[in-house]
Amino acid sequence: MQGLGWLAAIIVGGLAGWIASSIMKADTGIILNVILGIVGAVIGNALLGLVGLNAQAGSWVAQGVAGLFGAVVLIWLYRAVT
Repeated sequence: MQGLGWLAAIIVGGLAGWIASSIMKADTGIILNVILGIVGAVIGNALLGLVGLNAQAGSWVAQGVAGLFGAVVLIWLYRAVT
């Protein structure tokens, strides 16, 4: 999560992962929520960059949306594979 500090990245990632797991009805713990949110933000930023949107401005809200989007995609991909 470029532009945010480590603590902010963990907080935003945790919230994004928790919201994504709630939306997707996934049974994940707090650690996996943080991982989903942070990795989801990286994937979300990459996917949003492909369509011309830039969420790397350092805004908590922009990173949260990117993390949420990426975490939902990760949960969906995991379910599609298994």
